[in-house]
Amino acid sequence: MKYLLIAIVAALLFIPFLGAVHLFDWDEINFAEAAREMIVTGNYSQVQIDFQPFWEKPPLFIWMQAISMNIFGINDFAARLPNAIVGIATLLTFFHIGKKQVDEKFGIWWAIVYAGSWLPHFYFKSGIIDPTFNYFIFVALYFASRISWSAKPTRMAIFSGIFLGLAVLTKGPAAFLIAVLALLVYWIVNKFRIQIKIVHLLLIMVFSLLTTALWFGYEIAAHGWWFVNEFVVYQWRLFSTPDAGHGGPFFYHWIVLLIGCFPASIFLLSYFQTSRTKSIYLQQSGESKDFRIWMWVLFWVVLLLFSIVKTKIVHYSSLCYFPLSYLAALQIYRLLEGRFSLKGWNISIIMVIGIILGLAIGLLPLVGIYKHELIPHIGDPFARANLEADVHFSFGEMGYGIGYMILVIVSCVLLFNKKVKQGLLCLFISTIFILEATVLNFVPKVEKFSQGAAIEYFESFIGKDVYVHPLSYHSYAHLYYTRKQPGGDTAYYKDNQKDNKWLLEGPIDKPAYFICRIQDSAPWRAHPNLEVTGEKNGFVFFKRK
Repeated sequence: MKYLLIAIVAALLFIPFLGAVHLFDWDEINFAEAAREMIVTGNYSQVQIDFQPFWEKPPLFIWMQAISMNIFGINDFAARLPNAIVGIATLLTFFHIGKKQVDEKFGIWWAIVYAGSWLPHFYFKSGIIDPTFNYFIFVALYFASRISWSAKPTRMAIFSGIFLGLAVLTKGPAAFLIAVLALLVYWIVNKFRIQIKIVHLLLIMVFSLLTTALWFGYEIAAHGWWFVNEFVVYQWRLFSTPDAGHGGPFFYHWIVLLIGCFPASIFLLSYFQTSRTKSIYLQQSGESKDFRIWMWVLFWVVLLLFSIVKTKIVHYSSLCYFPLSYLAALQIYRLLEGRFSLKGWNISIIMVIGIILGLAIGLLPLVGIYKHELIPHIGDPFARANLEADVHFSFGEMGYGIGYMILVIVSCVLLFNKKVKQGLLCLFISTIFILEATVLNFVPKVEKFSQGAAIEYFESFIGKDVYVHPLSYHSYAHLYYTRKQPGGDTAYYKDNQKDNKWLLEGPIDKPAYFICRIQDSAPWRAHPNLEVTGEKNGFVFFKRK
């Protein structure tokens, strides 16, 4: 009964309003476009973008999106639905593992902690690969951790290998890298002892390779080693150099986790003050202690790995959400046991970060209300033009942020007064509600500022046999939102991939339209073959003469 209740609550949190806002460039639209092209061409064996082979990602998540689109149509809701379903599975998995590790109460709190933290919750409403990839990796490591404790270790090893293979089919060999590093660090932390037998490690390897061979093997057999070679080169480039301007300092992901995983991250910080404190329940189970070690290992491996990686993108460290939420839930369980008390600095950090987030939400409407006063003081021409979008805000919408600040303060007062359960419930449930309100009320408005004019322009070409292409910036939106069809002159694919030369100067076989951002528009306005057809909110539109 509790499994059904958790599934219903999770479905209500993650599924409604998935299509209320357009997909965001790049990642969301990239994967949705690949799924759309599978449906259009009927070619499900090879990932394509613009109807050309796309070697950056394997196909499993894209297959999931394609199945969803075949059921619900090619739309934004269908593109995001797979992650919402994975979100339901994630909370059920947390409850199941927590129930086995400690008890039902711990399993419920683990689910609440994850769903009641900002980025962990929000990502299940997105159409990016990472939530699904993270789930498969986590489950693979969970089964690996159970090998030495289960009465059926062979079955645990097989399951671990299958889920590791699914992770590889979702995002690529990074899954192997994370798993091997986690195993190596676990071995070191355990003073060079490991309870997993060689035969079980071999089973994990064999079944992961068999699972990945369902597609990688077919791809090599059908198209040679080209895909694998290009994929490896691409992954190395992400590791060694900043990609697409996504660089950042070493501590980038540390800050992302602290703020983005609020309030769970604060309870992880409190772990260090109680690392020697033993819980009655957790003393009883060697498996629970071992699993905690695995979770710490996974957290640090992912955090340090992607702190080293030169390309810095928020969701790269999202696998940390799983061990972070587990360890935070562990602290909450100890709090409820009365095994330790939060220090004043713990509660103060909760209050400070909660007020900062509430202020950000509360002040956002003022940006829309007073945008004309703000525009002259903004140096970026694209940002200035974005703010000219016709988006209505009201003073009443400040109430979301103010309400969240009040509820965070109430939570902290309750925690100071040792009313732990009430304070925790108030903190996490208020975060869930404000997160839902933010996604429903503010994200569509932010999207209209940032990319609304471009999406509207692309959608105006649905059903028209024309070329549409961005200039001076990279995008997948022109493919997905024009519902581009295969075909056209072969010269488009042969000569147009880097500089648009054929579309701009060649003997095109149908009309060509272009879009660029306002700060890049000067050379295109002067181009002899282009004429401006319009401008809106930072985007300039052109037609080939």
